[in-house]
Amino acid sequence: MPLRTVAATRYVTPLREGGSLPGLIEADDDGMYVLKFRGAGQGLKALIAELVVGELGRALGLPVPELVFVDVDAALGRNEADFEIKDLIEKSAGLNLALDFLPGSLPYDPVVAPALDPQLASAVVWFDALTTNVDRTPRNTNMLLWHRQLWLIDHGAALYVHHSWDNWQQRSRLPFAQIKDHVLLPQATALAEADAALAPRLTPEVIDATLALVPDAWLAEDHAFASAGEARATYRTYLLGRLESPRLFAEEADRARARAV
Repeated sequence: MPLRTVAATRYVTPLREGGSLPGLIEADDDGMYVLKFRGAGQGLKALIAELVVGELGRALGLPVPELVFVDVDAALGRNEADFEIKDLIEKSAGLNLALDFLPGSLPYDPVVAPALDPQLASAVVWFDALTTNVDRTPRNTNMLLWHRQLWLIDHGAALYVHHSWDNWQQRSRLPFAQIKDHVLLPQATALAEADAALAPRLTPEVIDATLALVPDAWLAEDHAFASAGEARATYRTYLLGRLESPRLFAEEADRARARAV
């Protein structure tokens, strides 16, 4: 399903929890969104990871807020007093990415949060190991509680293979050692079940449909490839390689949990 495109009409406030300085904006559909700027330090690759991983998660039925493309006019920051933010907005003119804003949500804190359904915890751990998401630790959970339900946000640090495509085919088959630090690992008691249930749902057709959402212009900026088509094909082969059986990332997650118990 195509992503909706909205236009930013008002910059509301910066959200300084993350390193990329996302901002809360209002759009022409009267919605409020957390905008991820293309001009931020992580650049377009963070937006590509946010889009691909977020939409794959939604395809699996995981609780990821709606993602939308956002057109940003450089004039949006004309009244912004903070020079850093004004400069960021101007550098981000054009097409950006945003998540639906969940008003009143709170960061997930494993110390005080209620216990999760083991099936959900296991699905999240499995998915983060698949997509090599390094940002779901107790120090930085990148999850929210909204109306007593868990929501997954901020996937820009996932798919870190695309920051250096060296040996990417071999790396597609590697486990993900960082899963040992996952905040939900202690609750992920159904990893084998998650692996059996989720992997078959990420078919080549689902992968293709997700990658088709990424604008050609974003992919074309990766100078490791001659064209956007070549970049998209590489992401496809990499993701399908991760999903090939045996899935070493799933086995590693199971071992990491056993060691932590």
